[in-house]
Amino acid sequence: MAGKLSRLWIVNVISFSLFSLLSVTGLMNWLLLPRGYGHAGFLVSLRHSLMTIHEWTALLFMIVIGVHISLHWAYVKKTLDSYRKTK
Repeated sequence: MAGKLSRLWIVNVISFSLFSLLSVTGLMNWLLLPRGYGHAGFLVSLRHSLMTIHEWTALLFMIVIGVHISLHWAYVKKTLDSYRKTK
């Protein structure tokens, strides 16, 4: 049980970190950095770099959430079974 709990803790920390990075890069791209090609070349370049980071982070986040769900699969299955029995 201790091994599973440590895996869950690690997965939760990684998923929180990835979600935080997704939030920061998404909000910066949406609210702060200019769109298109104008006279602010560095900021547009930064925007494209952050978009790449955002996309890769999203992919990693989906993978980690899949691992998270698989680690909780017994609970998910038990909850769904009890929900079906009450209907």
